[in-house]
Amino acid sequence: MKKLFLLSVILPLGVMAQNFDYLPAPVGNNQVLTYSQFTLSYNEEHEQADWVAYELTRAEAEMDRDRCDCFASDTNVGTGSAVDGDYSSTGFDRGHLSPAADNNASELANRESFLFSNMSPQLPYFNREVWVKLESWVRQKATELGTVYVTTGPIFVNNLGKIGNNEVTIPGYYYKVLLTFKEDGNPSMVGFLFPHVVPASADFKDFVVPVNTIETITGLDFFPALDNRDEGRYEAMISNSVWGL
Repeated sequence: MKKLFLLSVILPLGVMAQNFDYLPAPVGNNQVLTYSQFTLSYNEEHEQADWVAYELTRAEAEMDRDRCDCFASDTNVGTGSAVDGDYSSTGFDRGHLSPAADNNASELANRESFLFSNMSPQLPYFNREVWVKLESWVRQKATELGTVYVTTGPIFVNNLGKIGNNEVTIPGYYYKVLLTFKEDGNPSMVGFLFPHVVPASADFKDFVVPVNTIETITGLDFFPALDNRDEGRYEAMISNSVWGL
């Protein structure tokens, strides 16, 4: 399994992350599932993950593998996941939260990225334009920086309705949160917050926000393994020198 060992102590400022526990704090009674290259928290009410989190290394970002396009229900979800029929003929894409191209370490990892627990109903122009361009940029940053910790998911505010017999919620917003550690060991974070309805020509760089903005909206705590003082300070900042934004 890809999930890293839990820290036994709080990570101090100035120490390079090793075996860094990048997972957000648990949410209610959500079931947390760990796969080869990502971990997710499944929200039964909305039939999709509240968050999907993973470490993306330079080696993983540069791996290439044919997509299996093998969408499947997730039998590990105790309450049952969404299924292909929920999305059929709805006009919404089966939008990856952890993209297939970030899960190329093995055939199994790529197949796991097509589980419906890792899907969210996305408008085609959102999924195929601004969202996929951001995903590609994240891989570019992982290649440049060596390691990027990614947490991504939907935000259930101003939702666009539901689809399918399982009543899968169409989220009103999406987010992506990134963390890396600089050469001096200090963390650097950036967040992206998107309305689901955006122009097809939208530039993902126009949706940059501090990480604590997304925490306020979602109620999630993204990096609880960081010291509380440092976590709050860096979640309020965007380091343009690191992210080039």
